[in-house]
Amino acid sequence: MLISILVTLVFGALYFYIKLPAINLHATECYTFVFLTCAVYCVCNLVVTGFKASGVKDYLKHLIKKCTVPVVIAAALLVTGVVGAIAGNVFFRAKTYAKLLPIEAGDFAAEVEEIRWDQIPMLDEDSANTLANKKMGELSDLVSQFEVDDSSAQINYQDRPVRATFLNYGGIIKWWNNRGEGIPAYLLIDMVTQEVTVQRMEQGMKYSPSELFNRNIYRYLRFRYPTKMFYDVNFEVDDEGVPYWCATTVTNTIGLFGGTDVTGAVLVNAQTGESQYYPIGDVPSWVDRVCSARLIMEQYDYYGLYQGGFWNSVLGQSGCTKSTSGYNYIAMDDDVWVYTGVTSVGGDESNLGFILVNQRTKMARYYPCAGANERSGMNSAQGAVQQYSYQATFPILLNIGNEPTYFMALKDASQLVKMYAMVNVSQYQIVSTGMTVEECQENYAQQLLKNGISEVETQPAADEAEISGRVVEIRSSVMDGDTWYFIRLDDQQIYYLINGRDYPVAAILNVEDKVTIRFEQGEDEILTGISLERK
Repeated sequence: MLISILVTLVFGALYFYIKLPAINLHATECYTFVFLTCAVYCVCNLVVTGFKASGVKDYLKHLIKKCTVPVVIAAALLVTGVVGAIAGNVFFRAKTYAKLLPIEAGDFAAEVEEIRWDQIPMLDEDSANTLANKKMGELSDLVSQFEVDDSSAQINYQDRPVRATFLNYGGIIKWWNNRGEGIPAYLLIDMVTQEVTVQRMEQGMKYSPSELFNRNIYRYLRFRYPTKMFYDVNFEVDDEGVPYWCATTVTNTIGLFGGTDVTGAVLVNAQTGESQYYPIGDVPSWVDRVCSARLIMEQYDYYGLYQGGFWNSVLGQSGCTKSTSGYNYIAMDDDVWVYTGVTSVGGDESNLGFILVNQRTKMARYYPCAGANERSGMNSAQGAVQQYSYQATFPILLNIGNEPTYFMALKDASQLVKMYAMVNVSQYQIVSTGMTVEECQENYAQQLLKNGISEVETQPAADEAEISGRVVEIRSSVMDGDTWYFIRLDDQQIYYLINGRDYPVAAILNVEDKVTIRFEQGEDEILTGISLERK
């Protein structure tokens, strides 16, 4: 018996260390852990003791005698699991599932603030990761030892929408060489300016997914919170630039295994390992991602499908809706909100409206707005520039002139952003494109005005200005594969720098031509031009 217990304890310790199951009756991996442990004990006990059975009856008697305790434990757990699964089956609890995500009616024009062109987030995750890897390649001291993680998370950092990503060790040898100091930096990609900032730290990150053994963030969390069920572990940065891991905790609220819902979050300082659990209502305001977008979509689909009961979802399907095939994020009220369209379960290409859900508090709002779904909006944008075969990114939902509007980047086959597009949600035949975001919004404003929908103000930002004059000098230079034009106007000693790719008209300008240039203000002799118009 002692040998069997010892072998079982060793197996259990190794299994727990590697697989990290939550010791919780709501977690299915807990049942697997207990069943395997009981099986190991029984097999070991039978092998060690040894016996000769005259038949099946003798064998069963011997098995019961030697393995009574583990068999009783496994049987009791099996009965508990079966009863718990039945109690949480959607057939019996459909309307309870529908209440997992309480939804309020909202007013889009009043609640979603209009955004200026110079505040529009232009990067999707793929583009942000490309920029991060390109920046990493410029850092000779880091690129040889670390790699940029494949994912990046949208957060609000000091009132700016950014994507944050962290570094991983480049391999076991590089982990061994650097584990003492930890990971020395993380990256922030500004979604508006597309600027990548390398945030170096005096004290390195000692806890991360690429750490081995006890400092691996998943193992570190499990050992300190053995009964917690974790759904996601996200990288976050507080307002002072301190890196944290935000581990979302969940429980199953319907029966034992149904109705997964968020209970709170554990915040772990990535540098020191200090951790604290917060219920969902007490999570600090700088945290942006507690409720996973995947879990929110799942809960909305329960709401849309089962609010009329189980049989209605199967037979009549009256009023049954579902989320569309994708989602994106909006920075609003210093929080990150996930949005998705709402369509009928029939799977047509139009939306009935859309929902916005706060990822920190799980506050959910529904906005009725019949119109195109996201995929139809993407197709409309691609159709407007079909001669280039550009591909549209999944759209961001914006308020432009109090109109719900899809905004997306248009990429070429090399995943480089070439143009931008705006599509009106309710009238998706209204499409505008532009080489720059400003040009795209100006074209969109004209489209709205032309169709009698609304009038959009397109005034320059406070740090911008506009000048008109006669061209007296033009110079050009090729930088990073683009041709840039340096334009000087009469009575000016300042050159305005214009990208020829964005404004091809610069290539055909002549001295004495009259132009209007919008530019970023500054004290330098060369100022960056934002737009160029030939009179």
